Amino acid sequence: MLALLIAFFSQLLIISNGISNSHYFLQQIDSENKYLTKEEHWFNQTLDHFSPYDHRTFGQRYYEFLDHFRIPDGPIFLKICGESACSGIPNDYLSVLAKKFGAAIVTLEHRYYGKSSPFKSLTTGNLKYLSSKQALFDLAAFRNFYQESLNVKLNRSNIENPWFVFGVSYSGALSAWFRLKFPHLTCGSLASSAVVQAVYSFSEFDKQVGESAGPECKATLQEITKLVEAKLTSNPKDVKALFGADELRNDRDFLYFVADAAVTAFQYGSPDRLCIPLLEAKKSGEDLVNAYATYVKDYYVKTFGVSVKTYDQENLKNTAVNGDTSDRLWWFQVCTEVAYFQVAPLNDSIRSSKVDTRYHLDLCRNVFGASIYPDVDATNLYYGGTKIAGSKIVFTNGSQDPWRHAFKQTSSPELPSYIISCHNCGHGTDMRGCPQSPLVPEGDAKNCSSPDAVRKVREKIVEHIDLWLSQCQVSDV
Repeated sequence: MLALLIAFFSQLLIISNGISNSHYFLQQIDSENKYLTKEEHWFNQTLDHFSPYDHRTFGQRYYEFLDHFRIPDGPIFLKICGESACSGIPNDYLSVLAKKFGAAIVTLEHRYYGKSSPFKSLTTGNLKYLSSKQALFDLAAFRNFYQESLNVKLNRSNIENPWFVFGVSYSGALSAWFRLKFPHLTCGSLASSAVVQAVYSFSEFDKQVGESAGPECKATLQEITKLVEAKLTSNPKDVKALFGADELRNDRDFLYFVADAAVTAFQYGSPDRLCIPLLEAKKSGEDLVNAYATYVKDYYVKTFGVSVKTYDQENLKNTAVNGDTSDRLWWFQVCTEVAYFQVAPLNDSIRSSKVDTRYHLDLCRNVFGASIYPDVDATNLYYGGTKIAGSKIVFTNGSQDPWRHAFKQTSSPELPSYIISCHNCGHGTDMRGCPQSPLVPEGDAKNCSSPDAVRKVREKIVEHIDLWLSQCQVSDV
């Protein structure tokens, strides 16, 4: 037994996770030194968990980081990958938590995304197994597989390490839903910026952008929207070229792109990067559309890494499995399960009124077929929406995040909820690092603009993890 433990410990020493636009969510920033590990492992996953007759499987990618693991009884932290390719385990706040609790970190790539595609073509018919429900069963099956493989390595049987599940945004919702549906498989969950409420007409999203912007910046953005709409009517080719978006032939796709570029500044905690130059341009009498186009090209596209083609409906029709297919895949989930249609409110909107419910429905049908429609009522009935009735789930969010209105904001002892309040506290602030501009995923404390706001909520997170793990120690099955 001792020899096996030494060999296993040696293995631990050897094995050392679209930036996204707002209609996707937080994806990983892929650059050197941002990951704890990028070494791929593979798991044979069931294609259809709900059929007793279909026994097809596919390869699902996962990662493990064991440097901090306290052998043999340390906890296992399962970080859920969401709606993007999963390139490894990111070096974010979860690494700090793993070191504190002596935890292993494992992360499973979401089915269909990245290298975990069951099919060689992403036709609408082949996407029938892409859903949050299937993804939750993937996590449950993987969790049991990994626990069993760990027991084999440690030459033991019928032992369960304490598990804790983490996720941000859509994967934050999956984290909450996993604890709800499989409470016997995890001691608790952290649901950061978790969008647990499916919303058909999500006008609150745009309203929150206005609140986060403040009166002056909001009014300037509204003026820019009107000016862009006027230019789009008089000379569409030139205005699209100004934004570097010539390829967006559909005018409403272009208007969605223009709106999303502003959203990102508030969603990811960089409001000053947008508002300060716009307000300066306004005061000095400069061309506001030119000023905004400069922000879009220099920051949203160049620095933030958004590709204009992700807004092109013709691009979304591409069914080939090559490169990053997250755009088509996430839109399928949007168009079938959760909607989150970011529409202009009837009054006082920032985005163009042409970005309405009809635009989204037309996109869904154009890209996936006439029968596609988001059944948000069924989704909320199945999970409970913001009335989720689980236990030992800690919810966190940033005060400036437009997604917070699909988040559980009421708190209770079994389902505590915390808002990190500051000028640039956005989406997943607690896990990404302290808020700062420009965005840095793991967070540099030296540049932290609101360290106390983040620290207070992180202390609560640690308290809940500590308590719930203590109530769920290593036990016999």
